[in-house]
Amino acid sequence: MWNEYLQLMKAELMVTIILFILLFLKLGKKERETVPLLHFINILLLLNFISGFLYNAEGTLFGDMFHTSKLLSLEKNILNLGTLIISLQSFQWLKTHKHIPEFYMLLLATLLGMFFMLSSNNLLMFYLGLELSTIPLAALANFDLDKKISSEAAMKLIISSAFSSGLLLFGISMLYGTTGTLNYHELSQQLSGSPLQILSFVMFVAGFGFKFSAIPFHLWTADVYEGSPVAVTSYLSVVSKGAILFVFVSVLYQAFQNIAGVWYNLLFIISVITMTIGNLFALRQQNMKRFLAFSSISQVGFILIGITGQSPEGSASVIYFVLIYVFSNLGAFGVVSLVSAVTARENIDDYKSFYKNNRALSWILAISLFSLAGIPPTAGFFGKFFLLLAGAGTSHISGEQVNYLLITVAALNMVISLYYYLRIIRAMFMDGNDHPIDKVKASLLPNISFIICIGGVLLIGFAGGIYEYIYSLVK
Repeated sequence: MWNEYLQLMKAELMVTIILFILLFLKLGKKERETVPLLHFINILLLLNFISGFLYNAEGTLFGDMFHTSKLLSLEKNILNLGTLIISLQSFQWLKTHKHIPEFYMLLLATLLGMFFMLSSNNLLMFYLGLELSTIPLAALANFDLDKKISSEAAMKLIISSAFSSGLLLFGISMLYGTTGTLNYHELSQQLSGSPLQILSFVMFVAGFGFKFSAIPFHLWTADVYEGSPVAVTSYLSVVSKGAILFVFVSVLYQAFQNIAGVWYNLLFIISVITMTIGNLFALRQQNMKRFLAFSSISQVGFILIGITGQSPEGSASVIYFVLIYVFSNLGAFGVVSLVSAVTARENIDDYKSFYKNNRALSWILAISLFSLAGIPPTAGFFGKFFLLLAGAGTSHISGEQVNYLLITVAALNMVISLYYYLRIIRAMFMDGNDHPIDKVKASLLPNISFIICIGGVLLIGFAGGIYEYIYSLVK
């Protein structure tokens, strides 16, 4: 019995063990130097990531409320990878901070909640994981304790999360009232598409929409991203968003397959307005974190296209794109994080003539932005290609004309996004600046994170076996 628990809950137990180690370190009376402590924590996170490839079992626990598989293990390890990269990039900022163990305890508590969400086979287990992953994020957003804007970000995040959780819970309660079950598979069999069930599903999607910043549920995103420390912004943008998208695909494909026609139409509308409005707002931003916030919103619109595929290809394309998104977005956020920690400059105009004194960082940021824009031969091109291909294959439900319309809107939005991504690149390489940012020296750990991100952006698109492996797990 215990052997089964250890195998099936390996990812959750690894994170819990690291949490207890950090707790014991914090309770100790001895004050520890920050740099050795950060190295030790990063080693623990690396071991956690490596363990994600070992002894992955399949099965269920707790009366079928918790389940795991090789696909879920892969999704969890993508989140482990994102957390490790963010930790490496945060070295410059955290080495001057007084509350390092607290930061990682909150971070890993949210990660543990995400793991329970991913492995949930029941809406109650999902909701418990959601709350565990959300509440510590508000504390993380307020981790710049001496900045009022950080407190404001935490307040907006907790209020928005409470509102979205209320909507989600109300939708879940109505689903239970009409079906008598919270189990995904049983729920799928009981759904008949009645008006009350559709209303509950709309509230369910609204709750998810807040979590992954789909429009019109995005209003908290830019303010929270701007006010939070850059490391927390990176985590919100990549790990938190990736986890909720993984869960969203799983719940739609398992629990709501019987009303696929309803949620296709809903996701079609949300996808179009998310891509379009996200891009239009990104054009106007002057702060780098707000710019990347609206960029991430527009990326969600493309991901929703892949989700509408309602097929193994759709699920595989979302996982594949999130993996690429981890490298691309964290490459961009890593440069912004380093520059912010060293110079406290975060506006786009500050990056004019950035290439003059920081050639390597300029190329890292440029390649990451090329990937986010979907420009070949970066991995972002292949990620968006598979998303659009999956979305185009749903003619058996919506009709070919509707699919072509969605793909056309996506193509036009890619052109718009290309403009504002190139705006940053032009500022770095071509625009003049009388006071450019001085040489920013990165220590070993941030440099390792940059190598990982750029390696992923340049190589993963050409490693066709990665997508094929994901697809083989999904089928």
